[in-house]
Amino acid sequence: MTGSADTGSDASRSEPGDEALVVRVAAGDRRAYALLVDRHLDRTVTIARRVLGSQAEAEDVAQEAFLRLWQNAGRFRPDSGARFTTWFYRVTMNLCLDHQRRPKGRALDDAGDPQDPAPDAETNLVRNRTAAAVAAAIQELPERQRAAITLTYDAGLSNAEAARTLDVSVKAFETVLVRARRALRTRLAGWGAAGGTDEESKRKEGA
Repeated sequence: MTGSADTGSDASRSEPGDEALVVRVAAGDRRAYALLVDRHLDRTVTIARRVLGSQAEAEDVAQEAFLRLWQNAGRFRPDSGARFTTWFYRVTMNLCLDHQRRPKGRALDDAGDPQDPAPDAETNLVRNRTAAAVAAAIQELPERQRAAITLTYDAGLSNAEAARTLDVSVKAFETVLVRARRALRTRLAGWGAAGGTDEESKRKEGA
């Protein structure tokens, strides 16, 4: 009985890290590749969507990023002390910036999905509008500032890791991040009282 429990605990502790999996991917291990996709696909799409503003384009970029992982895993050097996420999100960010510079029409999914009816529909509506306002404000930022916000808050990278991802010094990255935060505060300052739209604010005042 206790033996089986210990075995399960040992299996959990022995699960390979990302860096070890990349080494196996470089040797053609499809199972290791599938594990990395399973671990990082959702966040990769989130990062790409934040930069590109389109779910469809974000999924395309994520697909391309994982294809690059399969093809170029041998270029990752775990013995240099680099983390897989720093390396892989740099690939993702570069693909996003390349994709953004291509001429393209407005994606159909930019309009968003219809609002689903729910018991707390008004709260959901305000929350969705707030998220949309933040996303729109981020889209208006210059490329470097948008990337800094995305790597910090969506990817969860440290300043040092994000700086390596963008191939800049930590000091330069922190300067860009400060400017990005300031610009976001300015853009969102007039977005209605208490995070709502002007129409909602007026309705609350008249209530």
